[in-house]
Amino acid sequence: MHKNIRIIGAGFSGISAAAMLARAGYQVEVYEKNDRPGGRARNFNEAGFTFDMGPTWYWLPDVFEEFFEKFNRKVNEMYHLVRLDPSYRVYFGPGDFIDVPAGMDAIYQLFEEWEPGSSVRLKKFMEDARYKYQLGMKKLVYKPSLSYFEFFEPWLLRGIFHGDFLRSVSSVVRKNFRNMRLVRILEFPVIFLGSTPWKTPSLYTLMNYADMGMGTWYPMGGMFSVVESMVCLAEEQGVVFHYNAEVEHIHTHNGLARGISLNGQMMEADLILSTGDYHHTESALLEEKDRSYSEKYWKKRKMAPSALLFYIGLNKRINGLLHHNLFFDEDFDRHAEEIYKTPKWPEKPAIYVSCSSKTDSGVAPSGFENLIVLIPVAPGLTDSEEIKKRYFEMSIDRIEKLTGESLRQHIVYKRMYAHSDFSVDYHAFQGNAYGLANTLDQTAIFRPSLRSRKLKNLFYAGQLTVPGPGVPPAIISGYVASRQIDAYLKSTSV
Repeated sequence: MHKNIRIIGAGFSGISAAAMLARAGYQVEVYEKNDRPGGRARNFNEAGFTFDMGPTWYWLPDVFEEFFEKFNRKVNEMYHLVRLDPSYRVYFGPGDFIDVPAGMDAIYQLFEEWEPGSSVRLKKFMEDARYKYQLGMKKLVYKPSLSYFEFFEPWLLRGIFHGDFLRSVSSVVRKNFRNMRLVRILEFPVIFLGSTPWKTPSLYTLMNYADMGMGTWYPMGGMFSVVESMVCLAEEQGVVFHYNAEVEHIHTHNGLARGISLNGQMMEADLILSTGDYHHTESALLEEKDRSYSEKYWKKRKMAPSALLFYIGLNKRINGLLHHNLFFDEDFDRHAEEIYKTPKWPEKPAIYVSCSSKTDSGVAPSGFENLIVLIPVAPGLTDSEEIKKRYFEMSIDRIEKLTGESLRQHIVYKRMYAHSDFSVDYHAFQGNAYGLANTLDQTAIFRPSLRSRKLKNLFYAGQLTVPGPGVPPAIISGYVASRQIDAYLKSTSV
């Protein structure tokens, strides 16, 4: 008889785990509270525009390739992927910007133009970043992080203590480069990891290799096309997905999870994997006696930022924007303090703008443009319509000023999204967007465990457990959890 596995949540980690477990012969059903899969990577369509709701950067293409290769499939069989060139634009003032090109030779030339002699240092820096990428993304992230002993391997210890791993990203970057424009370009990728460059271990300069060495890509149709491809693959393995299906309770008995409740009906399970919000699963779906972590524990966690998002449809084309655009015309260090040190709504925030219609004509009507504006903000803040409207006006003013383009009178669609929306749609702890910060004391074994400490057959995956936030780590999280689940179920059937 096939063991029945019920998975909570159809984000990247849930879909990844479901596909792997179904391929291994288990009966897998996935329960998603929203009307479509993807979690934060859902999309929506309004007024002829298509918007990715969450992730818009496609980095680390090898992680996607390796996932599909496990099923003898190629990425280009699943969706059409294009490399962006330039990769992105960074604004420093009105009409003052740098376009970061695709390909290392062009990037070396760019650095040399802004800081003579820096290309030599960049080559060495990138070699080190590549080494860290090979160690971090090929070795460390696949550790389940259930025990310190997983890391007591000579090759791994040599790698961890190699060079400057325990220094911060900023200290390593600023040791090698003086030009602040180049510094900002090298520091910005770790923003996705949920901490300041000063607090993020230099292991994560591996993100610079992911950025410059591997390139910035775009799946035609948007990130949701990746979600759809993974769901299709999972369904081919026999996975059954249920949408608008919010799990209400996890039933337990004698140290085991026995099933889930949905619409008041209890459904039995041999094993449960929660890929939804970890804190919500523990605090809302489990009785206190079955929880691995207390509220005191959660209150002490360092959270990655939340995000204030604006989805905008324009009835004109914008010449001053590329597909990806970063606005660093204001003091980002001050903005970072307003996220991490003294949490509050920022006065002059850095802004990110996605304009995927530059690459993909299918996401907006002909002659129109779709924009996604993202402002990183502290988690746990109270948002309101008044606050969102104020930041919307501020963002439009900034974009108009820096690009020299008129936007306001060309807006034909607008949607605003912030903390309360993350909480409602995903039960996100403190309304976070990116999960736990990847600080040294919240890496690997220091993150919430992918195995429940109280229930033998309850497992977790996703951005609040190992390896961390981001789309590729989420895919890996589901894969790592599936291996642990398979090993557990095989050991209990002997």
